[in-house]
Amino acid sequence: MEENISRLSFEDALAELEKIVRGLEGGQMKLEDAISAYERGAALRRHCDAKLGEAEMRVRAIVQRDYGGLESTPLPDLEETSAGATR
Repeated sequence: MEENISRLSFEDALAELEKIVRGLEGGQMKLEDAISAYERGAALRRHCDAKLGEAEMRVRAIVQRDYGGLESTPLPDLEETSAGATR
C-alpha cells in the first residue's frame, strides 16, 4: 500500500484523502472497510506532510539574500495562514 502512495503527487494524494474523509464521515462503510480506509488515509496524510516538507525545503533553498547568497527564510505556518483567512 505504502509503495503506491509514494508515487502519488501531492494533489492526487490530497484528493484521495479528501474522498476517504467524506466516505468515513458518511458512516455507511462496514467496519473493516472503514478501518482499511482510515489506515490508507493515515498513510496519505503522512505522504502529504512529507511532500509539503520537501516543498518547504526547496522554497527555503531558493530564497536569496540581497547579496546573492542563499538564505533560509521560514514560511508561515499553515495553521496561522488558515486562521487568518477565516477571520
